[in-house]
Amino acid sequence: MGPYDQQTEQNIQRVIDSIYENISERITIDDMARTAMFSKFHFTRLFQRMTGVSPGRFLSAVRLQEAKKLLLSTGLSVTEISHRVGYSSVGTFSSRFKSSVGLAPTAYRELHGYAPYISDDRRFRLHTAVVQGEICAPPEPLEDGDEPGPVFLGLFPDTIPQGHPASCAVLRRPGRFRLDRAPEGTWYLLAQSVRPGEEDVLSPRPPLVAVHGPVSVRPGRVIAPLNLQLRPMRVLDPPILLALLDARRVALGAVAS
Repeated sequence: MGPYDQQTEQNIQRVIDSIYENISERITIDDMARTAMFSKFHFTRLFQRMTGVSPGRFLSAVRLQEAKKLLLSTGLSVTEISHRVGYSSVGTFSSRFKSSVGLAPTAYRELHGYAPYISDDRRFRLHTAVVQGEICAPPEPLEDGDEPGPVFLGLFPDTIPQGHPASCAVLRRPGRFRLDRAPEGTWYLLAQSVRPGEEDVLSPRPPLVAVHGPVSVRPGRVIAPLNLQLRPMRVLDPPILLALLDARRVALGAVAS
């Protein structure tokens, strides 16, 4: 269980369950702390340590994740969806959705949840280093016997995969990786893989994920080895906001051609 006892983890999970159940409502940090039965300060500190992000950032990510699902599974308008996930302003919702997912809500729906491409953040082109290591398959066989599929990995400011990664790559399968243009800064290396044949955005089974960080990158250096082990995504993991799947297919097609 790590440094947290089972009861503490259950309390934080109860907060996350409550967020999903009341996604259209106004939810404050005070509300979350009461649900967890902790003081506001203690709750905020524990939540940050257990999930890697603040309660407010987690809440915002859940709202946008639910919006992604509604865009693909319903015929509701963007305005209706924005209200259903707790936004009073459709303009604010659309702006945050695009900056986090990489596509405007309407484009995301039209493209069936697949981004046409993914690129490094162009703001980070100077003072780069090399980050390399290995993405490993889960230590235990998956329940259904499937093997991990293609792996997307990228450097992000925190543990939520959103916006443009500072540097990224696609692997055909778990194995060694090398990011040649990792920019100076402090980053989290995040990896995600789906089972072969389950590239559908609304797949019922959780993706495989891995997190390493924070990683301090300094210009001209080789940061190695960073070893990450994939595991099924858990309730405490922040939602994956970035539209990744078609980008993997494009990159893999380019490798194969």
